[in-house]
Amino acid sequence: MFEYIRTHQRLMQFLLLLIIFPSFAFFGIESYTSSRAAAGANVATVAGQSITQQELDNALREQMDNMRQTYGPQFDPKLFNTPEVRQNVLDELVARKAVTEEIRKQNVSIADATLQQELLRAPGLQNANGSFDNDKYKQLLAQRGMTPAVYEQRMRQNMAFEQLLGSVQNTGFLPRAVAERIALITEQEREVQVLNLKAADFAAQVKVTDDMIKAYYDKNAALFEIPETMKAQYVVLTADALAAQVTVSEDDIAGFYKSNTKTYTSDEQRKVSHILIGFAKNASDDVKAKAKAKAETLLAEVRKNPAVFAKLAKENSDDPGSKEQGGDLGVMVKDAFVKPFEAATLKLKQGEISEPVLTDYGYHIIYLTELRAAAVKPLDEVRAQIAADIKKQKAAKSYSEAAEAFTDALYQQADSLQAVADKWKLKLEVADGLSKQGNPGVPATSPVNNPKFLKALFSDEVIKKKHNTEAVEIAPSTLMAGRMVEYKAASKRPLDEVKAAIVAKITQTEAEVLAEKEGKAKLAALKAADAAAGFSDVKVISRAKTEDVPPQAFSAIMKADVQKLPAFVGVNMPGAGYMVYRISKVNAGNPDAARRASDAQQIANLVAQQELTSYIDLLKKKAKASVNKEALKVSPETN
Repeated sequence: MFEYIRTHQRLMQFLLLLIIFPSFAFFGIESYTSSRAAAGANVATVAGQSITQQELDNALREQMDNMRQTYGPQFDPKLFNTPEVRQNVLDELVARKAVTEEIRKQNVSIADATLQQELLRAPGLQNANGSFDNDKYKQLLAQRGMTPAVYEQRMRQNMAFEQLLGSVQNTGFLPRAVAERIALITEQEREVQVLNLKAADFAAQVKVTDDMIKAYYDKNAALFEIPETMKAQYVVLTADALAAQVTVSEDDIAGFYKSNTKTYTSDEQRKVSHILIGFAKNASDDVKAKAKAKAETLLAEVRKNPAVFAKLAKENSDDPGSKEQGGDLGVMVKDAFVKPFEAATLKLKQGEISEPVLTDYGYHIIYLTELRAAAVKPLDEVRAQIAADIKKQKAAKSYSEAAEAFTDALYQQADSLQAVADKWKLKLEVADGLSKQGNPGVPATSPVNNPKFLKALFSDEVIKKKHNTEAVEIAPSTLMAGRMVEYKAASKRPLDEVKAAIVAKITQTEAEVLAEKEGKAKLAALKAADAAAGFSDVKVISRAKTEDVPPQAFSAIMKADVQKLPAFVGVNMPGAGYMVYRISKVNAGNPDAARRASDAQQIANLVAQQELTSYIDLLKKKAKASVNKEALKVSPETN
C-alpha cells in the first residue's frame, strides 16, 4: 500500500524543498498538461501541444530567481542571458513535456495514500510533538504563492517522473571486461624525466627594437585604452523605501484580522495509527474470514491494553509503509485515505480504537492517538504579522502610484534629481569612476553596476544634453535614475607610459619562441639518439597519480606511444617555456580494489545517465518535438 514511499524517501525530501526554494526542474508542471491555448509566440511543439514564448520567458526568470537565491551578490545576470542558456532551458521544457506525454500514455499514477504518506513524513513539517504541522505547511506554501492543491499536484507529477525514468536509469550496466580494461589503463604507471627549457633562460638573447615596440603599441591599441568614465548622481525608488513611510493603525489591524479569520484558523488534526490484516482483492471468502478473525483477536488484545498497539502493529500489520513505525500514519488529512477508513476515523474520539474496518486492502484496526480541535489564533499572537502584511500591501500600492509620477518628474525637471529626491524622501547618492562596464571597486550588486542603468547613463541624452536618465527598472519594484556630474572621454595611454610593459611582453614572447625552437631541436635529436644528460630525476606517474606534472604535459605523456622505449614527447608551455619528457619504463601499477569499485560505479552511473538521455531523446521523437529557432532568438529583458 505504501511501498513506494519507503523506497523513495530521498526523492520526496528533495521535492519538499519546493516550498522554500522552488527548483527549475519542476517549473510549470501545470503548463505541461495544459492545452494549446497559451498566449504568445510558440517556441516549440511537443505531442501536439505548444510551448509558448511566455512559458520559456517565465522559466528563464524563475531559474534566474533561483540562481540569485543560491549565489546572492556573486550572481551575475549577464552570464545567464545567453542563447546557450535559453536553449538549455527550452531543452528542459521539451524533455519534461515529452516525458509527461509518455506518463499519460503508460497510465503511470500515484495513489492518494502514497502521496499523503510521503507528505506527512516530509522533513521540516513536524511540530514539537513530531506530528504533521498543517499550519506550518500552509504558511510555507503561501510564502511561495502556492496552494496545497498545486504543490501536491507537483509532488504527484514528480513521483510519476521518478517512477518512469527510474526504471530506465536503474538498468545502467558496465560489463566486467570493460571495467577491468579501464582499471588497467588507470593504474598503468610511467617512469619519466623532464628537461625544462625555461623561457627566462633565453631572455638575454632577445633584442627589442623601437620598431618592435611601436608595432606592438599600434597593433594592440585596445590594451592601452582608458575607457570613458563618469561621476554621476543617482536616486533609487523602492517599495521598501516607501514602506518605511507607511503607518498602520490598530483599526487597520483589527479589520484585517476580522476579514481573514479563516487564515488564522488551524484545522482539526487527527493523528492515527493502524494495523492492517491484508488480503488480495480477489481473495476467497475463507481468506477474508480468517483475516477478519485475526483482526478481531488483535482488537480484543489492544482494547485490553492500548500500550501494546505499536508492538502488535510491528508484528502483525501487512502495511510495509507503517508497520516499522508501529502503525503510525501521522496526521490524517481530508480525502487522503479510502472512504471507509476515513469515515471510521472521523467517528473516533481521542484514545478510541475502531472495530475492524473493511477496505480493498483488508481489515484495519484504527487507533486515534491524538485529536486537536480546530482553533483560531488570538489577535495578539498574529498582530505583528498582520501589521507587516498591511504595510507591505500599502507599500505596493504606494509604489505603483509613485512609479508613474517618478517617471514624469524626471522629464518635467530634466536637469536635476533634487525634485524627485525631495518628493519621495530619497537619498541623493554620488558614484565616481563609472564606465560602461560599471565600477569594479564597488560590489557587483551595487545599483550603479546595473547594465540597464549604465546603458541609460552613457547615452547621448545624458552626456551631450546633460539630462536625467529615464526611470530604469533594475529589479522588481525598484526604479533608478541618474545624471552626469563629470565626464571624461575615452583616451589612450602615451607610449612612454607603457613602454616598459611592452618591452617586457615582447621579451617574454620572443624568449618563448626561442625556447620552443631549441626544445624541438633537442626532441628531434633525442629521438634519433637517446641521451639522459640534463634530465631531472625519474618520476613515476599514472592517471591516478599526477604528481606536479602540468595538465597539458600529463596528457601528452599518457598519450605517447610507448611500444618502443625510451619514448620522448615535447610540450610547449605558454608563459613558461618548452618541456621535453623522456619515458623510460611502463609498469602495470598496483591494483586497488576500493578505487576500482569506486571507478566502476562512477562509470556505471555515466552509462545509466547516457541510457536515460537516450530514452528521453526517444520520447522526444515519439512526441514529434520540434523547435521554432526563429522564435527562440527573441531575448526577453531578464536582467
